[in-house]
Amino acid sequence: MNSQVRQSKKQEVSSWQEFEEATKEILEAHEFKTAFRVVFKDEKGRAEIDVVAERYGFILAIDAKRYTHTWYRASALRKEAKKHAERCKRYEKIVGKKVVPVIVSLIDDSIVEHEGCIVVPFHAFNDFLLNLEAYIDELIG
Repeated sequence: MNSQVRQSKKQEVSSWQEFEEATKEILEAHEFKTAFRVVFKDEKGRAEIDVVAERYGFILAIDAKRYTHTWYRASALRKEAKKHAERCKRYEKIVGKKVVPVIVSLIDDSIVEHEGCIVVPFHAFNDFLLNLEAYIDELIG
């Protein structure tokens, strides 16, 4: 996916629903099979994952967050990363496969890891998907 397409996608995103849709479309452009708004139940109750994407044995559980510099707080993002990682561990038990928790946000920052969850800025999502194995090895082993 070229940078012009990424930029137009970013400009199209005006609501959280559109942000989730754009994230799903980018995954599909990278030949991931996707499931949208996956709801599951376990002994802890009901949970939802915005997008579950699978390709070449990798399962990514995407939580799309429209955090921007106007209302971004590092502590809020860390809290959400921890919650998403816990939700993905629950989902792993149901599907019986390793699930990689990923938060995609609109914050222009670097790709980081917190509590086992990879946080990817939307502008870097294409690079993340192109170099998925390297990022996973580097950030969560």
